Amino acid sequence: MTRARQVGTLPDGRAVHAHVLVAPGLRLEVLDLGATVHSLRLADGSQEVEVVLGYAELADHVADPPDFHGAVVGRWANRIAFSRFSIDGTTYELDANEGLTCLHGGPDGFHRRTWSVVEAADDHLVLELVSPDGDAGFPGRLVARATYGVSPGEVVIELTATADAPTVVSLTNHAYLGLAGGGSVEDHLLTVDAGRWLPVDDASIPTGVEAVDGTPFDLRAPTRLGDVVASPHPQVAAAGGLDHAYLLDATGLRRAARLEHPASGRAVEVITDQPSLQVYTGNGLDGSRRGHDGRPMTRHGGVALETQRPPDAPNQPELGPSVLRPGEEYRSTTVWRFEGFGR
Repeated sequence: MTRARQVGTLPDGRAVHAHVLVAPGLRLEVLDLGATVHSLRLADGSQEVEVVLGYAELADHVADPPDFHGAVVGRWANRIAFSRFSIDGTTYELDANEGLTCLHGGPDGFHRRTWSVVEAADDHLVLELVSPDGDAGFPGRLVARATYGVSPGEVVIELTATADAPTVVSLTNHAYLGLAGGGSVEDHLLTVDAGRWLPVDDASIPTGVEAVDGTPFDLRAPTRLGDVVASPHPQVAAAGGLDHAYLLDATGLRRAARLEHPASGRAVEVITDQPSLQVYTGNGLDGSRRGHDGRPMTRHGGVALETQRPPDAPNQPELGPSVLRPGEEYRSTTVWRFEGFGR
């Protein structure tokens, strides 16, 4: 069994438990609240390096505005324009939480829910959440599962879902990665294996598909994040950094991105079977909340590499499929493969 312990209670009285998964040189802590990656520590010589951002205070997991640290978000990861979509001629109105937009499942999304433990062992954990018909406006009863597995230098995240009525679903983990053990990720190098990206309007809704050529969104070669977030490009300036989706090259389980910290020689490759990667450079982290080390979490203190279906695909079918029907299973696999640790 995993080493589970109660780590506290939320303002509404719910108890929160942490499950620890271990592999040689790696320790992953997952909360039942939001199926959240709360901590991921890798051994590097005589020290352990924390590679994800996490809150010091449990209450911050359910505070507004949310930062979604490490949580599984849904029912639809990312944004749905005007908080509505249609399936088979029926329009569904959703709960909005970003102006008129439904972001990451709405104001009471999966990141705020307590997930049930289905299976637990030292090297893997299966959590389940039942989302009822009409939850946040989404149709159908949805059963979602998040499976975490660890092995030396690697974390595997498998997200699945089934439904008893046609609905839309896209799940992702919203961890903020950083390989320096603290501080800004501006000195990290990021590679994204994508030749196309999605520009957005003022509500961060995609307005089309464009080639990355000749733009700061061209990350096909290792690129310093500090140079990208400082770009005067109107899309970067408006967001305060990157908060954009890429349409990944190729299909199947393949590399989507590589994050490197040259000063330490550490790196992580993100491998996925999903069609899109949202790159978010923590532009909204404003120092009002504290991290693991007790220090304020500030802008560009981590980068979220969210493997998912493209934003607003329920309203823009040209971006790819979004509907899950009875008898089908939604599946998503993402692997974090670390290098340069254990030296």
